[in-house]
Amino acid sequence: MNEAVSPGTRRLVLAGDVGGTKTLLQVAEVAEGAHGLAPVREQRFENAAYDSLAAIVSTFLAAGALPGRVVAACFAVAGPVSGTHVKLTNLPWEIDAAVLAENCGIPDVRLVNDFEAVGHGVDGLGPDDLVCLQGGRADAHGHRVVLGAGTGLGVCFLIRNESAYQVVPTEAGHADFGPVGEPQVGLLRFLQEEFGTVSYERLLSGPGLVNIYRYLMSLVHEKPRAGADVLARPDPAAAIAEGALNHSNVQAAWALDLFSEIYGAQAGNLALTLMARGGVYIAGGIAPKILPKLQEGAFMRAFRNKGRFGALMHSFPVHVIRNERVGLIGAGRVAAQAIAASRPSGT
Repeated sequence: MNEAVSPGTRRLVLAGDVGGTKTLLQVAEVAEGAHGLAPVREQRFENAAYDSLAAIVSTFLAAGALPGRVVAACFAVAGPVSGTHVKLTNLPWEIDAAVLAENCGIPDVRLVNDFEAVGHGVDGLGPDDLVCLQGGRADAHGHRVVLGAGTGLGVCFLIRNESAYQVVPTEAGHADFGPVGEPQVGLLRFLQEEFGTVSYERLLSGPGLVNIYRYLMSLVHEKPRAGADVLARPDPAAAIAEGALNHSNVQAAWALDLFSEIYGAQAGNLALTLMARGGVYIAGGIAPKILPKLQEGAFMRAFRNKGRFGALMHSFPVHVIRNERVGLIGAGRVAAQAIAASRPSGT
């Protein structure tokens, strides 16, 4: 529901980025225009310590006085949103917007897919938030693709209409993996024995990097102890990436190479699917951490390796988003739009 805000009242919004492992919350004051946001308070929460999003929000709002009332909230959630309800993909939580609004005393609560929020946040980024992998021939009015590997693999499309972008959430991360070349065919067979259906998310995610590494370790007859120990680490994906980037683990380096090639190939698939002349944006928590690997060239070679359409692939701009708060930025923009939509015309 919407609630009118008295003239002169400091209008606050709550933005949330709810991932598989952590939740970021931010209260911001809405300035002039729907996208003018001034942060007031921000905090990170580890999801494992709470049994619901409502518990996290209540803890956050009770932490201290705010300079006004929170009148709208938007939560970017890692899962398929159905209207006002979502069941998270990688966390045993269900969230209902109406229940959350009542429990937390917020008049207007909205839920969006986490990558829908990233899509809304793209235009809130500055030049320093982006790293160019390919300049291409950017079309300011062209469609865009956003994809990103983290706890899972998120994808959204930005469809350009006459005046603005419409953000379209997808579950394209769960599309069937299409291997390119013998190493990837072997990887597919290895994972089919364990999972049956193998989606891109089984490969392009933190757990996916571990899956690739496990496959490569299975090919080594005399497994190095250091290589096997990586899988026992609290965060094996981070250990694999570290071992690859500092050249201390041969299997890790091979795993990150395969990961980058598959990532680039799927980014290219999505660029072709949408004809993303407005650009391809690589988001998620992993890309900024492995940026040197993405810049080496294998990612873009796989992106462009589309046979007769190789020349076309050179035309798509490709950027890495290194601001990991882009989903939070997008959620704040959606909440601010909710306030703007609720204001009587002429106010």
